[in-house]
Amino acid sequence: MSTTRGNGASPAATVILLLGAAYCLVPVLWVLVASSKSLDELFSTFTFAPSTHLLDNLAELSAYRDGLYWRWMANTALYAGVGALASTLVSAMAGFALAKYEFPGKKSVFNLVLSGVLVPGVILAIPQYLLLAEAGLTNTYWSVLLPSVISPYGIYLCRIFAAAAVPSEVLEAARIDGAGDWRSFARVALPMMRSGLVTVFLFQFVAIWNNFMLPYIMLGDDHLYPITVGLNGLLNQGANQPAMYTSVITGSLVSIVPLIALFLTLQRYWRVDLAAGAVKA
Repeated sequence: MSTTRGNGASPAATVILLLGAAYCLVPVLWVLVASSKSLDELFSTFTFAPSTHLLDNLAELSAYRDGLYWRWMANTALYAGVGALASTLVSAMAGFALAKYEFPGKKSVFNLVLSGVLVPGVILAIPQYLLLAEAGLTNTYWSVLLPSVISPYGIYLCRIFAAAAVPSEVLEAARIDGAGDWRSFARVALPMMRSGLVTVFLFQFVAIWNNFMLPYIMLGDDHLYPITVGLNGLLNQGANQPAMYTSVITGSLVSIVPLIALFLTLQRYWRVDLAAGAVKA
């Protein structure tokens, strides 16, 4: 009887998943199609009718102010790559400590982390600007990198994952063998937390890559802009220079390619851990 119910629910679940996939992928398809059109075709042809001007649009985008767009891409890769790596490491250390160590105020610290999860990042942008302005770090790479290092949600995920994936018995055995706290963390805990750390890294990378408000407030030099702020500037120019619209759309298409590549690259770590879990089960 349970098998019949499962088979009966399958078509409905499939339809829901297909609708969800369409909701996510149709905008990407539109950007891909729109990037292949000239300015005249963009406003005069059917929305999903492709054209043959993608390479021309890429060349025009690359030529804008001697390749400033690619400077924005490099800046974004720096902010997202370094920021996500640093944030993942800090989250792993903090989450591991909250999961496996006892110390005064542990519960209060964890409750503070949970409170941080509930606070939208945009609310913190102005206070962070004022703090970094006092330190003379605004309009520098540090003004975007430093606020990205601490991620309450990443710490929360690492705490949950460390508690579930790292047995206390294994850590105790490592200590008996002479491993100190740092060595136990680096050589024993981190490999066990790998799939969780990949998740935290991916979430943080995407969040920094798509972040707009923080760099918009912190930066004044357009050579330091990430791709989000740079494309916003191009979009604003489109009101007076309509030719910028094709550059904005083409730039948006190029900007999502690294995210897709990153996801396709990192998902194998989830597959490996799922397969390992199935074998253990």
